[in-house]
Amino acid sequence: MATYSLHLAHLYGDLLNTYGDVGNILALRYYANLMDADLTTKVISIEQSFDPDQFDLAFFGGGQDYEQMIVSKDIQTKKDGIVKFINDDKPMLAICGGYQLLGHYYIGADGEKIQGIGALDHYTLSQDHHRFIGDITIKNEQTGETYHGFENHNGKTYTGKSEQPLGVVVDGHGNNGEDHQEGAIYKQTYCSYFHGPILTRNGELAKRMLLKALHNKYPDADLSAQEALEIKPTF
Repeated sequence: MATYSLHLAHLYGDLLNTYGDVGNILALRYYANLMDADLTTKVISIEQSFDPDQFDLAFFGGGQDYEQMIVSKDIQTKKDGIVKFINDDKPMLAICGGYQLLGHYYIGADGEKIQGIGALDHYTLSQDHHRFIGDITIKNEQTGETYHGFENHNGKTYTGKSEQPLGVVVDGHGNNGEDHQEGAIYKQTYCSYFHGPILTRNGELAKRMLLKALHNKYPDADLSAQEALEIKPTF
């Protein structure tokens, strides 16, 4: 039996699962096991309440516009809880549509404005008959870590002043193909357009999220062994 336990909320996991990004949860579970922690997961979906105090981490994936429109209406009822979760410095990973819905709004492929919850200060426009597709490499200037992945998105996201990029684009398009930034970081919330999924190729980020969750939940624990865990990059 593991020494520690962590509980993860999978926001709309039954609807926003188009790109196989559930692999991020599998990666978190794998690294949690290496860190002597048991990670359990609960899907929070339509017409279900979200209590931020019940969870230590959260994952918010992406999907097609139809499903995201459904989620955009329901998520307004969960706004207060999600904002509290973020402001409590709990780790969250938001990919593609989840990234967009945490912002103010995004423009769908048909031109419709779809409301987010404004938990983070970004917005997303759409491209006409074009997508950013291909391998991508970015470097996080704060940590020095290099992340590798695959992007596939129509959206062009513009981050706000309170957000830092997940990384500077070394190769690829990133958020909008203009400012050389990819993703966003606000407190312990990490946003990205990386599919692949991101955590299966970039275990350093998974370790960072899990360590923060463990420190939050077990502030007096000796986590030196977990902090010393070596993560070998994969390409």
